[in-house]
Amino acid sequence: MIRDYVTQYQHIGIPTNDIAATKAFFMSMGFEPVFETVNNGEQVCFLAMGQIVIETYQNGKAAMARGAVDHIALDTRDLPACVEEVKAQGYTVVEGPAYLPFYEHGVAYISIMGPDMEVVEFNQRFRSEEEKRDVLVKTGILSV
Repeated sequence: MIRDYVTQYQHIGIPTNDIAATKAFFMSMGFEPVFETVNNGEQVCFLAMGQIVIETYQNGKAAMARGAVDHIALDTRDLPACVEEVKAQGYTVVEGPAYLPFYEHGVAYISIMGPDMEVVEFNQRFRSEEEKRDVLVKTGILSV
């Protein structure tokens, strides 16, 4: 069961049409930027307040309506097992497994579609290069 591999909440993904305004809004509440990058041409900023993390990315696709959160990400301690469980349960995979060079050693994830077009992402943040290589090989992201 997927809950056997999920350890905690990871982040909520919110697209924006104006990343500077979005950052200023969340920073006015006490969030602090903890990681910024550019991914596929989109500015990305992770903001944190304690254990609460928001990923915002400027892609010009913010719905400007309620229900506009793009995805919720959950931490997993065993992405390869989680990938197998996702496949066994027959969930619709919308992205991944994939790797992103975020943070010190990177992250890998797989995303599924929920019944209301919400995306649920299972995310493993690597603590070492050895862990990264092992997971990337086991999930087929990296060929040996």
